[in-house]
Amino acid sequence: MEEENDNPKFKSLKDKLSKRTLKSIKSMGFKHMTAIQAEVLPKALNGCDVVATAKTGSGKTLAFLIPIVEAVSKQTMENQAPGTLCLVISPTRELALQTYTVLQQLLAFHSTVTSTLVIGGESRRKQSAELSTGVHVVVATPGRLFDHMRTKEFDYKHVNCLVLDEADKIFQYGFEEDLKQIIGRLPKKRQTMLFSATEADTTQALIKSAMKEDVQSINTSEDNLRATVKGLKQGYAICETEYRLWWLHKLLKKTANFKVMVFFSSCKSVVFHYEFFSKYCQAAVLCIHGKMNQADRTETISNFYNAEKVALFCTDLAARGLDIPAVDWIVQFDPPSDTNEYIHRVGRTARGLGAAGNAVLLLRPEEKEFVDYLHEAKIYLDKFESWNRYYNLQSKLDEAFSDPGFHKLAVDALEGYIRAFEVKKLKHVFNLLTLDLNAAARSFGLKEKPDVDIRVGFSKKHRPRKRKAMQEALTGHISKQLKT
Repeated sequence: MEEENDNPKFKSLKDKLSKRTLKSIKSMGFKHMTAIQAEVLPKALNGCDVVATAKTGSGKTLAFLIPIVEAVSKQTMENQAPGTLCLVISPTRELALQTYTVLQQLLAFHSTVTSTLVIGGESRRKQSAELSTGVHVVVATPGRLFDHMRTKEFDYKHVNCLVLDEADKIFQYGFEEDLKQIIGRLPKKRQTMLFSATEADTTQALIKSAMKEDVQSINTSEDNLRATVKGLKQGYAICETEYRLWWLHKLLKKTANFKVMVFFSSCKSVVFHYEFFSKYCQAAVLCIHGKMNQADRTETISNFYNAEKVALFCTDLAARGLDIPAVDWIVQFDPPSDTNEYIHRVGRTARGLGAAGNAVLLLRPEEKEFVDYLHEAKIYLDKFESWNRYYNLQSKLDEAFSDPGFHKLAVDALEGYIRAFEVKKLKHVFNLLTLDLNAAARSFGLKEKPDVDIRVGFSKKHRPRKRKAMQEALTGHISKQLKT
């Protein structure tokens, strides 16, 4: 249950919300609206187009699901529901599944409203059969939704509401073209709502093309003193590159009685660390990444959701939207690509009113300046002192590397770690040219640097240009520092 606060109560909207919806909200344990809900609901319930930005864990999902349920319910009660009326698009399968789960709770007392989940990794034929019945609300990922829109079975010409959740991430995951095609095929006369935890330039063109001119912009994060929630205690630790694995081992020992999420920069790195800590250190760990099949991903999230103490090794696949209860620690073992991604990662803890959580960001000495950029984005970190002593992992590493397959995992993970530098925006902070590859190799348990090209993260076509850009970024930064 939520704690008492000064925010308005849901029942203050009783003139706009049906008794069924109010009953569902009450059964879910909510009494007061969050800030974003109090701002969005009156406008969205009136049919306005809405662009809403709010911190993670602020209640955005209910802010768009409640208007959907109300609008569709009225049409079904009045027998004016010829088929699919609303689409909710999420960037990842996990977020779509979670949104769909919340939707089912809201629909508990709305027997006339039907809904379905359309995501990759599940049977297309089964989804197509369900869509052909004219299900009212469809929660989907962009790629699979567009696949169905190109078939005769899915009739979407009556859609009058479109919701884009984590819109900036939809673009980042490469769904820009799919989304343009989806929007272009939908009826022009509709309500559109766009939600995200951070603002991004990529969404501005989307707002112009997909929304009405009198769109309502809401940002409950602006003018705040902090970009992250109040109950979050966050800091950073500095560790020499070659001891990063040892640092993580000690961190897992220290947090063994808590629920922890550990973020890595690549799928290969997740697999390597999961194999090492689960098999050779007997640590209680789970893992999830984009190369896993959907059944395994769903099972992992379910196990982590229900666990009281365990560590989840993950990529940024798990950084968006997932509302997992009682996550105690967020560990950013590999730094995020930018400040926005930092916000999304730490947003997996301290969720909800009065909630608390902890976060630690691990940096190499060369990456310390990233803390200054976080400070500029209203993210304030304390410095956590690194440990002076680590458990000697060499015997465990020797045992692991006796398996030739594990050696390949380590080499692949090192390559994945290097490739991740390509997407970093602050090239002078996360600079591949200044990375000690021998130390990086040792951080993956390798005794010597394998034959890995420092340009492994660059396609051959773009290597000279990107290498030059990185050098210029570093040179320009040094010149700036000399002038100041």
